[in-house]
Amino acid sequence: MTTRPIHILVADDQALIRQGFVYILSTQPDFQVVAQACDGQEAATLAAKTRPDVILMDIRMPNATGIEATRSILHSAPAIKIILLTTFDDEAYVFEGIRAGAVGYLLKDASTSDLFDAIRAVHNGQAVYRTCFAAKMISQAVAHSRQSFRDTAQDVVPESVRKDDVNLPVYSQQETLTEPLTEREVDVLQQMAYGKRNVEIATTLYISEGTVKTHVHRILQKMNVEDRTQAVVYALRCGLVR
Repeated sequence: MTTRPIHILVADDQALIRQGFVYILSTQPDFQVVAQACDGQEAATLAAKTRPDVILMDIRMPNATGIEATRSILHSAPAIKIILLTTFDDEAYVFEGIRAGAVGYLLKDASTSDLFDAIRAVHNGQAVYRTCFAAKMISQAVAHSRQSFRDTAQDVVPESVRKDDVNLPVYSQQETLTEPLTEREVDVLQQMAYGKRNVEIATTLYISEGTVKTHVHRILQKMNVEDRTQAVVYALRCGLVR
């Protein structure tokens, strides 16, 4: 029996880049581009019409950004897998993209093999945040959001509730975990999101490095993920960290 190819929608406001992706994808027998969109609004419209398996979504587009389109698409069709196309200076966008539900991102200058692997991976239910660069990008995104939160807090948060750091509440959606996170595990997870190593987390939280390792192991188990980066992505999407 012949397996249906992976249906793909390509969304990018730059025609040459969009057409380049379409041409590259057409070289793979298990891929089929079912639609092309030149902005976020058109991406959402075509996604509703064609129901692709995977969307390659540029972040910066007119008439609704890739982030806005991602939110809109996944609200009505949560099974669609969206990969954001980004550049090195898009940390804040990456953060918002993860929170919007994107399952990964690629740099626009990624190799064709990385592109093919990413599409097949997300189609099979995996995430594509597992490179060293991904971990760095995500920690930068968290740091950017953290600073933005502080700047906003100076104007809108009463002095009585301001703090030197962004303290997070205990996870309010623990039913999605195999077991609820403890307050200390949330603390460790927040430090992981800042890109800190175990020894740095230990120093910040005044605990031993061995204790940090134990907490990290338990966090991965409870989230049912394979590495620290996936744990941070999970936490970002669920509102556990800022």
